[in-house]
Amino acid sequence: MDLVPLSEITNTNTRMETRRKFLGKVAVSAVGLPLITPFSNPFATFGPAADGPVLRVAIMGLGSYGTRVAEAMKDCTRAKLVGVISGTPSKVKTWQQQYGIPENNCYNYENYDAIKNNPDIDAVYMTTPNGLHCEGAKRVAAAGKHVISEKPMAVNAAEAQQMVEACKAAGVHLMVGYRMHFEPKTLRVVQMRQAGEFGKVHFFQGQSGFRIGDPNQWRLNPKLSGGGAMMDIGIYSINGARYMIGEEPIWVTAQETKTDPVKFKEGIDETIQFQLGFPSGAVASCLSTYAINYLDRFYLVGTDGFAEMQPSTGYGPIKGRTNKGELTDPHSTHQTLQMDGMARIIFDGEKPVVPVDGEEGVRDMKIIDAIYQAVKTGQKVALNV
Repeated sequence: MDLVPLSEITNTNTRMETRRKFLGKVAVSAVGLPLITPFSNPFATFGPAADGPVLRVAIMGLGSYGTRVAEAMKDCTRAKLVGVISGTPSKVKTWQQQYGIPENNCYNYENYDAIKNNPDIDAVYMTTPNGLHCEGAKRVAAAGKHVISEKPMAVNAAEAQQMVEACKAAGVHLMVGYRMHFEPKTLRVVQMRQAGEFGKVHFFQGQSGFRIGDPNQWRLNPKLSGGGAMMDIGIYSINGARYMIGEEPIWVTAQETKTDPVKFKEGIDETIQFQLGFPSGAVASCLSTYAINYLDRFYLVGTDGFAEMQPSTGYGPIKGRTNKGELTDPHSTHQTLQMDGMARIIFDGEKPVVPVDGEEGVRDMKIIDAIYQAVKTGQKVALNV
C-alpha cells in the first residue's frame, strides 16, 4: 500500500555520503560508545543516529518494498546497502548501477549460501513473499549472517519458531521489519500509556484495509502468502493491539466475510473481523480487509484519556491526537529509522521500547493461527503467546 511515492524520499548530501564511507571502515571496537537514541528517549527529535559501526545489508527480493527499503537506507548513518539477492538478473544489474553494488556482492536464490564467505555482508533483509521466509532465514543463519525478515515473519507459528531456533543455533540476530516500533508518534503514545496517562486501558480498535488490485499477484497465492488480508495488512492491528494496550491477549474470536470467492479463493481471506481479550479485562475489536480502502486507524481509550491515530501504520506521515492534544513529533522515513535502530540493537545492545526480535514475530503468528482457527470453528480460542 504505497502511501508515499519513492520520489519524495530524499538522497543524502555529499557530506553524509563521505561520512558513511568513513563509518563503513570503523572497527567493531567502537561498540559500547554512549548513545542518545529514540529507545532511551521516545520524545527526542529523530535526527541522525550517533556514530558507530555500520550494518552492511544485502536485500533479498528486489520488488517494490525492497526498493523502498533501499531508498530509505540512503539516509541511514548506521546501515548501508551493500548487496542483493534476486532471481531476476536484470534487476540485479539495475540495482548495481543505481546503488553502486559490487559484482561479488550479488547473488541469486541458488547460490546465496556463498555469502558465508563474504566478509563484506553482515545481514540479509528478506523482502520476499511470506512463504519463502522460513527457508531463507535458515540458509542465511547457516551462513553466519544476521536475519531481518519482513512481516509476517512466516506463514504460521511453527515455521516462525523454526526461524528463531535456527538463528539461535547459529548465534545470529533475527529481527522482524516492525517499522512502527521505531516511529516517533507511535512511541510517544506507547510511552504515555506506560506512564499511566490514559489510566486503566479498556478498549482498542484497529482498522487495517485497502482494496487489493492485480488478482495474479503473489499476495493472493496461498502457498506464497500463507493467507490473505490478515497476513498482509491485518497483522498491523494485531501487533498494534499488543503494543498499544501493553498486554498479551488470552483469547480470540473471529468472523470472516467473503464477497468475491473467485478473487479470494480458498486459503485467501478477504475480510476478517476479530476480537481479542486481555488479562486486565481490556478488549480489542479489529478489522482486516482487502475489500475496503481508507482503513488505517487505531483508537485506544482508558479511564483517563484516549489516543487516536489516522493514518496509524501507513508509510507516513502518521497523524494522531490524544486527550491532551495533537501529536506533533516530526516525521522521518520509517525504514530509515528502522534500519539505523536495528544496527544499534546488533552492535550496541540497545533495547527498543517495543521488541522487534523473532520472539515478537512468533507471538503475532500464534495469534494469526488462532484467528484462522476461530474463523473455521466459530469458537472462542484460548491464547498462550
